[in-house]
Amino acid sequence: MNIFSKKIILPFFFYAINLNIFAQNVSGIVLDKSNNKEEPIIGATVNWLGTKIATTTDIEGKFTIARAKSKKLVISFVGYKSDTLDISNETDLRVFLQSENQLQEVVVRSSSTSMDRLSPIHTEILTSKALAKAACCNLSESFETNASVSVSYADAVTGAKQIQLLGLAGTYVQTNVENIPSIRGLATTFGLNYIPGTWIQSIDIGKGAGSVVNGYESMTGQINVELQKPDLAEKVYLNTYVNSLGRGEINLNLAHIFKQKQESKPKWSVAFLSHGSTMQTSIDKNNDNFYDLPKYTQANFINRWKYESDKMVAQFGVKYLYDTRLGGQINKNPLSLDNLIYRFSNTTNRAEFFSKTAKLYQSKPYRGLGFIVNGVIHDSKSQFGFRPYDGKQQTLYGNLIYQDIFGNTNHSYKAGLSFLYDNYDEKFADLIYQREEIVKGGFFEYTYKHLEKLTAVAGTRLDFHNLYGTIFTPRLHVLYNATENTALRLSAGKGFRTANPFAEYFGNLVSSRTVRFLEAIRPEVSWNYGVSLTKTFGKSNLIIDLYHTRFQNQLIGDTEHPNFLYFYNSQGKNYANSAQVEVNLVPAPRLEFKVAYRYSDVWQTLGKSLNQEITVRKMFVPIDRVLFNVGYALPYDKWKFDVTLQFNGQRRIPNLSTTYVHTSYEAMPIQFAPAFVNLNAQVSRSFRRWDIYLGGENLTNFRQKDPIVTPDNPFGSRFDAGSAWGPVVGRVIYFGTRYKLGGRI
Repeated sequence: MNIFSKKIILPFFFYAINLNIFAQNVSGIVLDKSNNKEEPIIGATVNWLGTKIATTTDIEGKFTIARAKSKKLVISFVGYKSDTLDISNETDLRVFLQSENQLQEVVVRSSSTSMDRLSPIHTEILTSKALAKAACCNLSESFETNASVSVSYADAVTGAKQIQLLGLAGTYVQTNVENIPSIRGLATTFGLNYIPGTWIQSIDIGKGAGSVVNGYESMTGQINVELQKPDLAEKVYLNTYVNSLGRGEINLNLAHIFKQKQESKPKWSVAFLSHGSTMQTSIDKNNDNFYDLPKYTQANFINRWKYESDKMVAQFGVKYLYDTRLGGQINKNPLSLDNLIYRFSNTTNRAEFFSKTAKLYQSKPYRGLGFIVNGVIHDSKSQFGFRPYDGKQQTLYGNLIYQDIFGNTNHSYKAGLSFLYDNYDEKFADLIYQREEIVKGGFFEYTYKHLEKLTAVAGTRLDFHNLYGTIFTPRLHVLYNATENTALRLSAGKGFRTANPFAEYFGNLVSSRTVRFLEAIRPEVSWNYGVSLTKTFGKSNLIIDLYHTRFQNQLIGDTEHPNFLYFYNSQGKNYANSAQVEVNLVPAPRLEFKVAYRYSDVWQTLGKSLNQEITVRKMFVPIDRVLFNVGYALPYDKWKFDVTLQFNGQRRIPNLSTTYVHTSYEAMPIQFAPAFVNLNAQVSRSFRRWDIYLGGENLTNFRQKDPIVTPDNPFGSRFDAGSAWGPVVGRVIYFGTRYKLGGRI
């Protein structure tokens, strides 16, 4: 019996112990696969999400980690996209990480709309699937199902659209195209219409002051638009669109990858993105003898190239845009010599080139060197009745970025130098507004990561402005994952921007108001603070965020007096509070619900035109907004149904009474526009290569009554088309097709 115990039982006992220990561990190898070669990644972090249990890969890329209650294993390494694996009974893993060759931030994207789980900046990602929920003919129409960004017409004549984020205008949001500042300067007016929806691959919406790497102009948030890439886009993508107002569009994207005889050789790819649209219908549904929307024609092109090798990645290309608009009064008696009509017209020509180059370090993927160059020439000519406007902008932008680590990947940094040249030449009626800005700057951004528990990013910029001296911009973002499903984000940062009054208040020029600058316009300076809580329940989540923006100086476009548009600086109580609660539910496969409520409390200090001072609610900002969206798809997405309901609460508006006389800010009456509801819906059918979609906008057919003040006397002292607060056109029905051949988006 003793011999049996020693030879049989004891070895079996120790074998069982070892088997149990082995079952409690997870082992694997982390690899980088490029050019058909598998290379081990040394020093990659492997940890269970929401715990402190972690390890790193050895010299062969291998790891062993004890099991934990969490079933999600996170593998990360600077310079690569992190990967999160659902682990059940697996014990031997083989993991490939994808290299981040273009110095982009790590993001985790879902099939539709998702949060960037790893970013300390509150970032929402709209994918191509989310954009397909609505017509999305251009960037301005891409936020219809988004709770954070509001879109509205800026006036009742020009057709210009504007966005709001955190209760403030889109001018305080830095809008980039592939990390290049884009919708700024004179493009502020119609820039949202300059990016067709078929060109967009995804949109990242970041709340609060953004990264210092991209500059100092982000005050309330950053929007980054990723366009279709030459090596990832469909070989052929054709989209057509037509609506009940007579608007028609056609978009054609072409992409090609030049094949190499040997995979190790550099790879070239090219894409050509084109857009053409027009509307030549006379729309006047409210019978005020003014076009509800201007007639327009737009042609838009991009030719972009990409070069990729083991040592570098380069992208470069050119863009060109032509846009012309004609609106105002409808000429019902064109043969009459005495027929005096008010016309609005605008013609814009915009040319642009861009280049992005990144040097790669194969043995040290956490290291990178990137250089971005962008040049813009923008020429805009407009006519407001008898008053002309000419605006010219020349811009040259450069950004050199170097990233590396301190010791290990828990301590990483980005540092670099930037250059910005802006030349503006604007003339409106008898006013001339010219300036030349030259800004040289440097930045440093440090990132500390403690497993998947804590991430802190501290950044600072120091810029030297030829007109306004030294600009110091500090920013801080913190992400704390309290549990596997609970994330807390904190942010604080300073913002700085120089305003472009005519471009930003373009809609107010469609009036008889006399424009007056009461003083030299100073740069706008603000501080933004925010906190955001995200709670995940399976595929559903709850998001609560609070943000406060306070200005040290703000440009005021004062329209309280019905006969004047005053521009002046305000150092008074100018602030915005924004609170939002959003719930995203996935109760069943292919069924999604979104419900969100936003409260905006925005105030500014006015009165300098009469040497007075009063703090009042900012005009045209809805105090409440509710969004409800439901989407359902049949298996394989053959049929998709989407419905969006928007409740837009009251907002302060100017006194539009023709008998009102403005003599005192303290005594002026405060008026509010009524709340209204918008309903949008779309159904789409997918075939092998074709999609067709049918939808409707503003199905409740709500229209603002009398959006133009005294339309029968456009050359009188009270004419004003810049005070629209609601939809000008009613119900719109649209139909479109999509054709895709080869590749992927």
